[in-house]
Amino acid sequence: MPRLNGVLETALYVDDMDRARVFFEGVMGLEPFNADHRFTAYDVGANTVLLLFLQGETLDTVVLPNDMGTIPPHDGKGRVHLAFAIAKRELTAWERQLSDHGVTIEGRTHWPRGGESLYFRDPDGHLIELATPGIWPNY
Repeated sequence: MPRLNGVLETALYVDDMDRARVFFEGVMGLEPFNADHRFTAYDVGANTVLLLFLQGETLDTVVLPNDMGTIPPHDGKGRVHLAFAIAKRELTAWERQLSDHGVTIEGRTHWPRGGESLYFRDPDGHLIELATPGIWPNY
């Protein structure tokens, strides 16, 4: 059987791209490497990309220039979950960062393997998690 090498992209669908970018750039410290009116792409480490799509703007096939191909329609609804991996030594700094930006921590978990998770919401209500090593057997 062929092997998977990891998750390359994770997508969130947002109602207001400017508001989402303020959050993900100002609070989370991400820098976009590609963007237009309907999406923003961020490098989130470990060869992983976070894609923000403007809700309703990905319902039609995108035809890329110069015969590069097409991207089929896709969409997502509701408040979804996304976890970012962080170093254990960064947990306190992240708590401070969130507090400094008025972001409420909604939950905290101490996992049996020694990992810890902080849970909070982005402006679209998605549940964002910051997780230290020790929450899964492979992390």
